[in-house]
Amino acid sequence: MLSVLIPTYNYDIYPLVKQIHAQLSETDYVFEILCLDDHSENTATIQQNEAINVLPNATYTVLPENIGRSRIRNLLAQKATYTWLLFLDADVLPVSDDFITKYVASISDEKEVIYGGILYQQEKPKQENVLRWIYGKEREALSVKQRQEASYLRFLTLSFLIRKDVFEKVTFNEDIPNARHEDTLFANDLKHLKVHMTHIHNPVYHLGLDTSEGFIHKSMESVEVLILFLKNGLIAPNDILITKVYTRVKKFGLHHILSLMYSWFGNYFKKNLVSSNPSMFIFDLYRLTYLCYLDKRQ
Repeated sequence: MLSVLIPTYNYDIYPLVKQIHAQLSETDYVFEILCLDDHSENTATIQQNEAINVLPNATYTVLPENIGRSRIRNLLAQKATYTWLLFLDADVLPVSDDFITKYVASISDEKEVIYGGILYQQEKPKQENVLRWIYGKEREALSVKQRQEASYLRFLTLSFLIRKDVFEKVTFNEDIPNARHEDTLFANDLKHLKVHMTHIHNPVYHLGLDTSEGFIHKSMESVEVLILFLKNGLIAPNDILITKVYTRVKKFGLHHILSLMYSWFGNYFKKNLVSSNPSMFIFDLYRLTYLCYLDKRQ
């Protein structure tokens, strides 16, 4: 009935798998838990994860080579046996003890994709992780009502349920660089195919907080990928807020000024973002000015 699919790379997923397995074992659901490791380099982590193979109906396999975030998710779906696929990122944990029951209870004939949401722990982390924590709490940890207002735009792939026959029509794009936004394209494809998206309150905690430096680096990589997507027609300008704003400012020639702002003030923006009190306005401005800067260079 349910295939739980967990991709991982250099991350200890045994606590997650153990918790999911315990919840499933208390039900009469037919299930499997498939974990694929994208050729981790950390041997200690691999040894910890190998304990998964002792659990009934659960497997952990290390791939012989690194294949990337999109391809590993598609491979998990291909290996899955059952009608419904529950994708979970490695660095999440269910908030509730009835996480599985809530997801399964939401299944019906007309449902195609079900997203339960995300939360961040209330305790403020160390300063080096504050930016990712604030971003997550303000931009990702949204109520069902908030998510429904932009159903596809506010969908995240770290915890979602999807019918296998629906996934086979969409899949994750394997042709893009392995550098962010595979989830953006996936959500965009769901939207264009008019796949029914259901939002419920069944969150997971996101535990794997990047350092502020690391998150900034990934965010700027994402901006670089967006330029590629726009040029290749993989997204429309209005599909994502930052490209929508960028298109508008470019229409009025303001992208020249914003490009200069990145050159002049980029270091000051970054200084704020690695501080103990980073500004989301500065974060947005940093990314937008970088997008304009890249456009001017190409």
